[in-house]
Amino acid sequence: MKFFLTLVAMLLCVAALGVSIRFDDLYRVERYSDLPLLMPQGIGWESKAVFNPTAIVVDSIVHMFYRSEDWSGVGRWNGTSRIGKATSSDGFDFTREASPAIEPTETYELPGGCEDPRIVRVDDLYIMTYTGYDGGKARLCIATSHDLATWEKLGPVFSNDTWSKSGAIVPAKINGNYYMYFGDSSIKLAYSKDLKNWTVYPRPVLEPRQDKFDSRLVEPGPAPLITEEGILLIYNSADFSTIYRPGAALFAIDNPRNLLKRTDVSLMEPELSWEKLGQVPNVIFIEGAVVVGNRLILYYGAADTYIGAAVVGLAW
Repeated sequence: MKFFLTLVAMLLCVAALGVSIRFDDLYRVERYSDLPLLMPQGIGWESKAVFNPTAIVVDSIVHMFYRSEDWSGVGRWNGTSRIGKATSSDGFDFTREASPAIEPTETYELPGGCEDPRIVRVDDLYIMTYTGYDGGKARLCIATSHDLATWEKLGPVFSNDTWSKSGAIVPAKINGNYYMYFGDSSIKLAYSKDLKNWTVYPRPVLEPRQDKFDSRLVEPGPAPLITEEGILLIYNSADFSTIYRPGAALFAIDNPRNLLKRTDVSLMEPELSWEKLGQVPNVIFIEGAVVVGNRLILYYGAADTYIGAAVVGLAW
Protein backbone atom coordinates (compact mmCIF):
# COMPACT_ATOMS: atom_id res chain seq x y z
CA MET A 1 0.00 0.00 0.00
CA LYS A 2 2.81 2.43 0.89
CA PHE A 3 4.49 1.81 -2.47
CA PHE A 4 1.17 2.38 -4.26
CA LEU A 5 0.61 5.70 -2.48
CA THR A 6 4.15 6.78 -3.28
CA LEU A 7 3.64 5.90 -6.94
CA VAL A 8 0.36 7.83 -7.09
CA ALA A 9 2.00 10.85 -5.46
CA MET A 10 4.88 10.64 -7.90
CA LEU A 11 2.57 10.55 -10.92
CA LEU A 12 0.53 13.48 -9.64
CA CYS A 13 3.72 15.41 -9.02
CA VAL A 14 4.94 14.84 -12.58
CA ALA A 15 1.54 15.70 -14.05
CA ALA A 16 1.28 18.95 -12.10
CA LEU A 17 4.87 20.21 -12.24
CA GLY A 18 6.65 18.22 -14.92
CA VAL A 19 8.82 20.10 -17.39
CA SER A 20 8.98 18.68 -20.91
CA ILE A 21 12.72 18.40 -21.15
CA ARG A 22 14.87 15.35 -21.72
CA PHE A 23 18.09 15.03 -19.80
CA ASP A 24 20.16 14.84 -22.95
CA ASP A 25 18.59 18.09 -24.25
CA LEU A 26 20.80 19.96 -21.81
CA TYR A 27 23.80 19.25 -23.99
CA ARG A 28 22.24 21.67 -26.50
CA VAL A 29 22.37 24.70 -24.22
CA GLU A 30 23.21 27.94 -26.02
CA ARG A 31 24.00 31.44 -24.77
CA TYR A 32 21.17 33.88 -25.28
CA SER A 33 23.56 36.76 -25.96
CA ASP A 34 27.22 37.62 -26.04
CA LEU A 35 26.41 40.45 -23.61
CA PRO A 36 25.31 40.30 -19.97
CA LEU A 37 21.65 40.69 -19.09
CA LEU A 38 22.47 42.78 -16.02
CA MET A 39 25.61 44.64 -14.93
CA PRO A 40 26.59 46.59 -11.82
CA GLN A 41 25.15 50.09 -11.71
CA GLY A 42 25.17 53.30 -9.68
CA ILE A 43 27.18 54.05 -6.57
CA GLY A 44 25.08 52.20 -4.00
CA TRP A 45 24.04 48.67 -3.09
CA GLU A 46 24.62 47.10 -6.56
CA SER A 47 27.56 49.19 -7.70
CA LYS A 48 30.29 46.55 -7.43
CA ALA A 49 28.64 43.38 -8.74
CA VAL A 50 25.36 41.69 -9.62
CA PHE A 51 25.48 37.92 -10.02
CA ASN A 52 24.16 34.48 -9.05
CA PRO A 53 20.48 35.05 -9.96
CA THR A 54 17.50 32.83 -9.19
CA ALA A 55 14.12 33.20 -10.88
CA ILE A 56 10.51 32.08 -10.83
CA VAL A 57 7.56 32.63 -13.20
CA VAL A 58 4.30 33.95 -11.75
CA ASP A 59 1.38 34.91 -14.01
CA SER A 60 3.67 34.95 -17.07
CA ILE A 61 6.12 37.36 -15.43
CA VAL A 62 9.67 36.29 -14.63
CA HIS A 63 10.73 37.44 -11.17
CA MET A 64 14.50 37.40 -10.82
CA PHE A 65 16.24 37.67 -7.45
CA TYR A 66 19.98 38.26 -7.62
CA ARG A 67 22.96 38.87 -5.39
CA SER A 68 24.42 42.37 -5.40
CA GLU A 69 27.52 43.82 -3.78
CA ASP A 70 28.57 47.31 -2.81
CA TRP A 71 32.08 48.64 -2.20
CA SER A 72 32.01 48.58 1.60
CA GLY A 73 34.30 45.58 2.09
CA VAL A 74 37.89 45.42 3.26
CA GLY A 75 40.34 42.53 3.32
CA ARG A 76 38.73 39.12 2.79
CA TRP A 77 35.29 40.66 3.14
CA ASN A 78 34.40 41.71 -0.42
CA GLY A 79 31.49 44.04 0.31
CA THR A 80 28.01 43.74 1.75
CA SER A 81 25.67 41.56 -0.28
CA ARG A 82 21.95 42.15 -0.69
CA ILE A 83 19.29 40.42 -2.75
CA GLY A 84 17.87 42.57 -5.52
CA LYS A 85 14.80 41.96 -7.64
CA ALA A 86 14.01 42.50 -11.32
CA THR A 87 11.03 41.51 -13.50
CA SER A 88 10.57 40.65 -17.15
CA SER A 89 7.74 39.65 -19.47
CA ASP A 90 10.00 37.78 -21.89
CA GLY A 91 12.71 36.48 -19.57
CA PHE A 92 15.49 38.63 -21.04
CA ASP A 93 14.61 42.33 -20.81
CA PHE A 94 14.51 43.08 -17.08
CA THR A 95 13.39 46.09 -15.06
CA ARG A 96 15.13 46.37 -11.70
CA GLU A 97 13.55 47.52 -8.47
CA ALA A 98 15.18 50.52 -6.85
CA SER A 99 15.62 48.91 -3.41
CA PRO A 100 16.80 45.45 -2.35
CA ALA A 101 14.20 42.75 -1.79
CA ILE A 102 16.13 41.33 1.16
CA GLU A 103 18.76 43.15 3.22
CA PRO A 104 21.07 41.87 5.96
CA THR A 105 19.54 42.58 9.36
CA GLU A 106 20.67 39.70 11.59
CA THR A 107 23.98 39.11 13.33
CA TYR A 108 24.61 36.01 11.19
CA GLU A 109 24.21 38.19 8.05
CA LEU A 110 26.51 41.07 8.98
CA PRO A 111 28.73 42.48 7.69
CA GLY A 112 28.96 40.09 4.72
CA GLY A 113 25.27 40.11 3.88
CA CYS A 114 22.70 37.93 2.15
CA GLU A 115 24.14 35.91 -0.72
CA ASP A 116 23.23 33.51 -3.54
CA PRO A 117 19.42 33.14 -3.47
CA ARG A 118 17.48 30.19 -4.84
CA ILE A 119 13.70 30.29 -5.03
CA VAL A 120 10.95 27.71 -5.34
CA ARG A 121 7.20 27.59 -4.88
CA VAL A 122 5.70 24.67 -2.97
CA ASP A 123 1.91 24.77 -2.74
CA ASP A 124 1.12 28.46 -2.06
CA LEU A 125 4.40 29.30 -0.36
CA TYR A 126 7.45 30.91 -1.96
CA ILE A 127 10.61 29.61 -0.32
CA MET A 128 13.98 31.28 -0.75
CA THR A 129 17.23 29.79 0.43
CA TYR A 130 20.21 32.10 0.73
CA THR A 131 23.55 32.32 2.50
CA GLY A 132 23.91 34.54 5.53
CA TYR A 133 27.56 35.59 5.80
CA ASP A 134 28.90 37.32 8.90
CA GLY A 135 32.33 37.89 7.40
CA GLY A 136 33.72 34.63 8.77
CA LYS A 137 31.12 31.88 8.48
CA ALA A 138 28.52 31.04 5.84
CA ARG A 139 25.15 29.79 7.08
CA LEU A 140 22.41 28.44 4.83
CA CYS A 141 19.20 30.34 5.63
CA ILE A 142 15.53 30.30 4.56
CA ALA A 143 13.00 33.08 4.04
CA THR A 144 9.37 32.62 2.98
CA SER A 145 6.77 34.81 1.31
CA HIS A 146 3.20 34.68 0.02
CA ASP A 147 3.55 37.58 -2.43
CA LEU A 148 7.27 37.85 -3.40
CA ALA A 149 7.32 41.27 -1.73
CA THR A 150 7.26 40.66 2.02
CA TRP A 151 9.70 38.07 3.33
CA GLU A 152 9.86 36.32 6.69
CA LYS A 153 13.31 35.13 7.68
CA LEU A 154 13.27 31.72 9.35
CA GLY A 155 16.95 31.90 10.25
CA PRO A 156 19.77 29.41 9.65
CA VAL A 157 18.68 25.98 8.45
CA PHE A 158 20.98 23.97 10.71
CA SER A 159 21.12 24.40 14.47
CA ASN A 160 24.67 23.03 14.80
CA ASP A 161 26.07 26.34 13.47
CA THR A 162 28.41 24.70 10.99
CA TRP A 163 29.43 26.15 7.62
CA SER A 164 26.63 25.53 5.09
CA LYS A 165 25.62 26.91 1.70
CA SER A 166 23.69 26.38 -1.53
CA GLY A 167 20.25 25.00 -0.74
CA ALA A 168 18.07 23.85 -3.67
CA ILE A 169 14.60 22.71 -2.57
CA VAL A 170 12.57 20.25 -4.68
CA PRO A 171 9.40 22.06 -5.91
CA ALA A 172 6.95 19.55 -4.42
CA LYS A 173 6.61 17.62 -1.20
CA ILE A 174 7.41 13.91 -1.42
CA ASN A 175 5.66 11.73 1.15
CA GLY A 176 4.85 14.89 3.10
CA ASN A 177 8.45 16.13 3.26
CA TYR A 178 10.35 19.00 1.76
CA TYR A 179 13.62 17.79 0.22
CA MET A 180 16.67 19.97 -0.24
CA TYR A 181 19.98 19.38 -1.99
CA PHE A 182 22.76 21.48 -0.44
CA GLY A 183 26.52 21.81 0.04
CA ASP A 184 29.49 23.54 -1.57
CA SER A 185 32.06 20.76 -1.82
CA SER A 186 29.88 17.69 -2.23
CA ILE A 187 26.08 17.67 -2.51
CA LYS A 188 24.07 16.34 0.41
CA LEU A 189 20.34 15.79 0.86
CA ALA A 190 18.12 16.85 3.77
CA TYR A 191 14.40 16.60 4.45
CA SER A 192 11.94 18.45 6.67
CA LYS A 193 8.22 18.64 7.36
CA ASP A 194 8.18 22.28 8.48
CA LEU A 195 11.22 24.02 6.84
CA LYS A 196 12.68 24.54 10.33
CA ASN A 197 13.83 21.11 11.50
CA TRP A 198 15.98 19.32 8.96
CA THR A 199 17.41 15.81 8.92
CA VAL A 200 20.50 15.24 6.80
CA TYR A 201 21.25 11.90 5.17
CA PRO A 202 24.74 10.80 6.27
CA ARG A 203 26.25 10.22 2.82
CA PRO A 204 26.50 12.75 -0.03
CA VAL A 205 24.32 12.07 -3.06
CA LEU A 206 26.80 13.65 -5.50
CA GLU A 207 30.58 14.01 -5.19
CA PRO A 208 33.47 15.32 -7.30
CA ARG A 209 34.93 12.99 -9.92
CA GLN A 210 38.62 12.56 -10.60
CA ASP A 211 39.86 13.90 -13.96
CA LYS A 212 36.48 15.44 -14.84
CA PHE A 213 35.26 19.03 -15.15
CA ASP A 214 33.83 18.62 -11.62
CA SER A 215 36.94 17.15 -9.97
CA ARG A 216 37.37 19.72 -7.18
CA LEU A 217 33.84 20.50 -5.94
CA VAL A 218 30.14 20.26 -6.76
CA GLU A 219 27.25 22.31 -5.39
CA PRO A 220 23.56 22.68 -6.31
CA GLY A 221 22.44 25.18 -8.90
CA PRO A 222 18.78 26.25 -9.23
CA ALA A 223 15.84 24.63 -7.50
CA PRO A 224 15.45 21.22 -9.19
CA LEU A 225 13.03 20.63 -12.03
CA ILE A 226 10.59 17.74 -11.96
CA THR A 227 10.56 15.98 -15.32
CA GLU A 228 9.11 12.73 -16.64
CA GLU A 229 12.57 11.20 -16.25
CA GLY A 230 13.08 12.28 -12.64
CA ILE A 231 14.31 15.16 -10.49
CA LEU A 232 16.66 17.22 -12.63
CA LEU A 233 19.34 19.00 -10.61
CA ILE A 234 21.60 21.38 -12.50
CA TYR A 235 24.74 21.79 -10.44
CA ASN A 236 27.82 23.98 -10.42
CA SER A 237 31.34 22.65 -10.18
CA ALA A 238 35.01 23.47 -10.34
CA ASP A 239 38.14 21.63 -11.31
CA PHE A 240 41.62 22.09 -9.88
CA SER A 241 42.39 24.90 -12.30
CA THR A 242 39.51 26.73 -10.58
CA ILE A 243 37.33 26.97 -13.65
CA TYR A 244 33.64 26.85 -12.74
CA ARG A 245 31.36 24.97 -15.11
CA PRO A 246 27.80 23.60 -14.75
CA GLY A 247 26.72 19.99 -15.03
CA ALA A 248 23.48 18.12 -14.41
CA ALA A 249 22.28 15.11 -12.46
CA LEU A 250 19.02 13.17 -12.48
CA PHE A 251 17.52 11.65 -9.33
CA ALA A 252 14.53 9.37 -8.80
CA ILE A 253 11.30 11.10 -7.79
CA ASP A 254 10.30 8.33 -5.41
CA ASN A 255 13.77 8.35 -3.81
CA PRO A 256 15.61 11.69 -4.17
CA ARG A 257 18.85 10.04 -2.99
CA ASN A 258 18.92 7.67 -5.95
CA LEU A 259 21.20 9.06 -8.68
CA LEU A 260 20.01 7.89 -12.10
CA LYS A 261 22.20 9.80 -14.51
CA ARG A 262 24.91 12.44 -14.65
CA THR A 263 26.49 14.52 -17.42
CA ASP A 264 29.91 13.34 -18.54
CA VAL A 265 30.97 16.77 -19.81
CA SER A 266 30.05 20.27 -18.69
CA LEU A 267 27.04 22.06 -20.14
CA MET A 268 28.95 25.33 -20.63
CA GLU A 269 32.29 26.85 -19.82
CA PRO A 270 33.60 30.42 -19.52
CA GLU A 271 34.39 31.72 -23.00
CA LEU A 272 33.39 35.38 -23.18
CA SER A 273 35.49 38.16 -21.68
CA TRP A 274 32.93 38.98 -18.96
CA GLU A 275 32.78 35.31 -17.98
CA LYS A 276 36.55 35.11 -17.72
CA LEU A 277 37.36 38.47 -16.12
CA GLY A 278 35.81 39.81 -12.92
CA GLN A 279 35.93 39.43 -9.13
CA VAL A 280 36.49 35.69 -9.54
CA PRO A 281 37.75 34.82 -13.03
CA ASN A 282 36.53 31.91 -15.15
CA VAL A 283 33.14 31.38 -13.56
CA ILE A 284 29.76 30.31 -14.93
CA PHE A 285 27.49 29.70 -11.96
CA ILE A 286 23.85 28.81 -12.71
CA GLU A 287 21.27 29.51 -9.99
CA GLY A 288 18.06 30.22 -11.95
CA ALA A 289 15.96 28.04 -14.27
CA VAL A 290 12.54 28.96 -15.68
CA VAL A 291 10.37 27.86 -18.58
CA VAL A 292 9.18 30.65 -20.86
CA GLY A 293 7.33 29.56 -24.00
CA ASN A 294 9.18 26.67 -25.56
CA ARG A 295 12.52 27.40 -23.92
CA LEU A 296 14.21 26.63 -20.65
CA ILE A 297 16.12 29.74 -19.59
CA LEU A 298 19.15 29.29 -17.35
CA TYR A 299 20.39 32.38 -15.51
CA TYR A 300 23.97 32.46 -14.35
CA GLY A 301 26.51 34.58 -12.55
CA ALA A 302 29.61 35.32 -14.61
CA ALA A 303 32.98 35.93 -12.93
CA ASP A 304 31.05 36.92 -9.76
CA THR A 305 30.31 40.27 -11.43
CA TYR A 306 27.63 39.98 -14.13
CA ILE A 307 24.42 38.10 -14.99
CA GLY A 308 24.02 36.10 -18.18
CA ALA A 309 21.44 33.77 -19.69
CA ALA A 310 21.49 30.55 -21.70
CA VAL A 311 18.60 28.71 -23.34
CA VAL A 312 17.59 25.14 -24.11
CA GLY A 313 14.80 24.31 -26.56
CA LEU A 314 12.09 22.13 -25.03
CA ALA A 315 10.44 19.04 -26.46
CA TRP A 316 6.67 19.40 -26.75
